[in-house]
Amino acid sequence: MPKRILVIDDDEDILEILNIIFQEEGYNVVLSNNAVAADQVQVIHPDLILLDVRLAGSAKSGTQLCTEIKQKYNDQNIPVLLLSAESNLSFLAKECGADGFIAKPFDINSLLLHVKEYIY
Repeated sequence: MPKRILVIDDDEDILEILNIIFQEEGYNVVLSNNAVAADQVQVIHPDLILLDVRLAGSAKSGTQLCTEIKQKYNDQNIPVLLLSAESNLSFLAKECGADGFIAKPFDINSLLLHVKEYIY
């Protein structure tokens, strides 16, 4: 059964690019352009969550969602990686309990290597 990646990003172009990249690698991809998907983790059952820090139109930031996901689903050990162009991404990831981060713009090969570190 393919591993499932939940991608939450408000940029439709990024979502489409990541969808293509991950599907070509054999992953099952669930895309969301808003924070609502964070409330559906129990239904989606992702093996990894890629989460943008700034989510336009959402009441919560990606870091707030990360904190909530890590607290609510702590027993499930779902890796959360922040995906953002923020300059202090390392600090933000540590603050919200993210397992790691990927800076935008990203290199496709390093993105895939980073994701594979967390999905066995």
